[in-house]
Amino acid sequence: MRAFIFPGQGSQFAGMGKDLADNFPAARQVFAEANEALGFDLTRLCFEGPEEELKLTANTQPAILTVSIAAWRTLQAETGLQPDFVAGHSLGEYSALVCAGALAFTDAVRTVRQRGTFMQEAVPVGTGAMAAMLGVERGELESICAEAAQGEVVSAANYNSPGQIVIAGHAGAVTRAIEIAKGRGYRKAMLLPVSAPFHCALMQPAAERLEAVLAVVAAADPQVPVISNVEALPNRTGRRVKELLVAQVCAPVRWDESVQQLATLGVTHYIEIGPGKVLSGLVKRIVKDAAVANVESAASLDALR
Repeated sequence: MRAFIFPGQGSQFAGMGKDLADNFPAARQVFAEANEALGFDLTRLCFEGPEEELKLTANTQPAILTVSIAAWRTLQAETGLQPDFVAGHSLGEYSALVCAGALAFTDAVRTVRQRGTFMQEAVPVGTGAMAAMLGVERGELESICAEAAQGEVVSAANYNSPGQIVIAGHAGAVTRAIEIAKGRGYRKAMLLPVSAPFHCALMQPAAERLEAVLAVVAAADPQVPVISNVEALPNRTGRRVKELLVAQVCAPVRWDESVQQLATLGVTHYIEIGPGKVLSGLVKRIVKDAAVANVESAASLDALR
């Protein structure tokens, strides 16, 4: 069985998607749809940068979504390959929902543009932080966060793979967690260069604003099951799409459990669709014998064939 998986933030770079648009009409059409839906030239930003503008989360989110959907539609047009399941990491869940037919692309790209703005504005710059905690197991991480909190927020934000967890919260609490982890012998604990503390309780204002936006967006039953970040279980009903997307803003991304769930359901082949190969690497750490491939360019599409 086959799963299509879609990347989230952290995969952005100037030039992403250009090769696809230069070579495939299906990709060019997606960029044109994004420009019209957003009312500005997202295509130019993706292809040319500048990178400091592209890295603003209000731009990053629609940019990665658009490149991912351009790659997916190209894959569809050129190979006819279809997934048995879909999943996405954080922002990538929106791409997965578009692929599954649960959200219209134009609705999704407008929504994630606002989602990025809401997440950036939820916490004043410098108030929050995120850190990678490598080699720390879940139980130990919970103990570290409890000791570091001291009345502030600090918690797991991304369970990426065994031994790779990201935390988020108030900057002081995150810094204390790093110090505690190093004191316990975990030397690979480090701050991440991010613009806000995603997937923690500090994002509650963003979740409330996003809920209002999603209230007027149509959601259909997925044509293939979507593994949600919040539950790491397949969702097969449109009724739950929006509530899961709202909950996702403050909840940790359970990516390791999501991939384990796919493997349990019989998935053996994973195709990462969109910029970068981050998820491909994580899948190989989670399911050692998984077959992985990615589609982000004409060359990677040829390699998949």
